[in-house]
Parts: sequence; C-alpha cells; structure tokens
Amino acid sequence: MKAIKDTQNTLLKRREVKFLIESSGNPGFDKAKELVIKDFKAPEETIVVNNVKGKFGRDTFLVDAFIYESKEQKDKIEPKPKVKKVEGQAAQQATPAPEAKK
Repeated sequence: MKAIKDTQNTLLKRREVKFLIESSGNPGFDKAKELVIKDFKAPEETIVVNNVKGKFGRDTFLVDAFIYESKEQKDKIEPKPKVKKVEGQAAQQATPAPEAKK
C-alpha cells in the first residue's frame, strides 16, 4: 500500500486519505476498509470508503476513504442509506385511487 494523499479536514473532523493497492483482482470496498483499519489503526465504524478505482490491464487500484474522529461525527455528516421496502408491505401501504363520479 502506497499513500498518495493524507489530509486533515478540521471543519468536518475527518482525515481524507488516498492510496494505491496492488491486487490481482478488484479488491472491493470490504478489503479496502480492512486495509484502512490495519494501516491507519482506525475503528471500523469511523471509516467510509468512497471509491475503489482501477485501470484496465493494471493491478493497482486507487482507494479514496474518509476516517472520522468519532462514529457520531460520521453519522452526522454522511448520508443515510436508503431503506428498501419489502414487497408485501409496499402492497399493503399502496391504496387504490378512488374512482371519479361522472
């Protein structure tokens, strides 16, 4: 792993890191998160991996990640993931439109 950029963002209370990973296949977000935990010694709940980019024919991948000071700070700034509805619940919640009288 080779660090490219490591900056401290005091306004958002996070550390912004970019680094290169060498891997024979796409490492994915989970492996990138494990490497951030191991190399930067940060708790898992404070890490957000934004991108894992690779170029065709190369075995290096650029990882862009944020390391927040606390879980509360991460929850305050990062957008919440959308919750998927279960099909049965969605059908029950949907009510047919009333028919218009002529």
